[in-house]
Amino acid sequence: MKVSKKISPENILLIGFPSNGLVGTFTISYLINNLGMKQIGEIDHPDLPPTLFVEDGEILPPIRIYKKNNIFVIISDLPFDPYLAYVFAESILQYCKKNNIQKIIIVSGMETINGDPKAPKIYGLVTHQSLEEILYTNQISKFLTGSIFGADAAIITVFRKSKIPTLILYAECHPFFPDPEASIIAITTLAQI
Repeated sequence: MKVSKKISPENILLIGFPSNGLVGTFTISYLINNLGMKQIGEIDHPDLPPTLFVEDGEILPPIRIYKKNNIFVIISDLPFDPYLAYVFAESILQYCKKNNIQKIIIVSGMETINGDPKAPKIYGLVTHQSLEEILYTNQISKFLTGSIFGADAAIITVFRKSKIPTLILYAECHPFFPDPEASIIAITTLAQI
C-alpha cells in the first residue's frame, strides 16, 4: 500500500490600500465580498488618524484582516504617508511569519495619461525570481522602467528585503479619480493567477 501526503495549498496574502485610482482598495473589497471572506483581525497604530468606517450598520476599523481557506487579505481604507507605510509593511511581515504566508500579492494603480481608459493594461513587478513564471504564464507584462514613490515604494522596499516572494500588480488608471475599469482588469488578472 502506498500512502501519499496530501499537498496543501500555499498560504497567500493579498493586500490592497488606497493608491492611484483606488485600484487596490476597490479590487480587494470586491474579492472580500465575492468570496464571502470573514474578518479575523485588524491592524492599529497610534499614529493613524482616529477613523472608523460604517458598513451595513457595522463599525469597521480602517485596516482589516480577512481569511477564507488559504487566502488571507489585508485591506486599508486609509492612505499612508511613507513613514506609516514602512510600519504597515513591517507589521504585515510579522503577520506573514506567524501565519506561514508563502506569497504576497499587492494590487495597486499606476497613473497614466497616455493609456486607453477603456482598456487599461496591467503590469507586474516581482521581488523574487521565483514569481517570474506567474507573469509569463498569465501574460502579464513586466514593469520594466519607471519610478515608484510614496507608500508603494516604502511597502515594496520592505517586502523586497524579506524572504517572502511578492508580486505587485499595477493596473493603468486615471491619475486623479477613482478608476473602476482599472479595478476590473486587476480583478480579472487576480482570478487567473
